[in-house]
Amino acid sequence: MRKRLPGAVEMVYDNAYALVVGFSPDERPSSALFSIAIYPKKVSLYFLYGARLSDPGGVLAGSGNQVRHIRLENGRTLDRPEVKAMMKAAVAWAGDPYDAGARPRTIVRAVSANRRPRR
Repeated sequence: MRKRLPGAVEMVYDNAYALVVGFSPDERPSSALFSIAIYPKKVSLYFLYGARLSDPGGVLAGSGNQVRHIRLENGRTLDRPEVKAMMKAAVAWAGDPYDAGARPRTIVRAVSANRRPRR
């Protein structure tokens, strides 16, 4: 993700269900286009505005009003051409907001007091 989104601000959240890393062009969570959620038994890449994207290959899962996701079976899933194309489309839809020259930053945004047990 760092190679795909140079200059992205990584925002880390430990919520009740997963460890989440959001990738935003700035420090506002609402600006994030992607997040990776790490659950006890799976990892998913979320397209936070995925419902607005054309998905001719049908790679995005979900039926909500805004968010779609792709389950990451392993690290190579991000290298699949259809996944790369969807990520590129999401960045283009947002007007290519990431500043490749920006210094990478990781920010812990929230820690849930009521975490579910990790296995």
